[in-house]
Amino acid sequence: QVQLVESGGGLVQPGGSLRLSCTASGSTLDYHAIGWFRQAPGKEREGVSCINRSDGSTYYADSVKGRFTISRDNAKTLVYLQMNSLKPEDTAVYYCAGDPDLYCSGDGILGGDFHSWGQGTQVTVSS
Repeated sequence: QVQLVESGGGLVQPGGSLRLSCTASGSTLDYHAIGWFRQAPGKEREGVSCINRSDGSTYYADSVKGRFTISRDNAKTLVYLQMNSLKPEDTAVYYCAGDPDLYCSGDGILGGDFHSWGQGTQVTVSS
């Protein structure tokens, strides 16, 4: 069974940057859409960003637009989430999710549409 694994989380000061990585035990090429979600304590899970393998198109939630960048390195079968200008409200557990058939659009992403999930990586933004 293909599993997704996130890495790159940690503690960073406000205004700082982190890069999260998502890889698959098989290959991220098995997934057409790879998305990033986050969940903070006491809050609902939020779809942050998504990228499609076929055309490289992307989606960003309004809360991260202009600060986060998602990218795929198909040669290395990795998906990255570059997070800049981090704010305390970005603090959450970040999950990557993949689906072989989904095409993520500009309308947003829903966790229920994704087939496979990683275990999550903690991102804490604090001074």
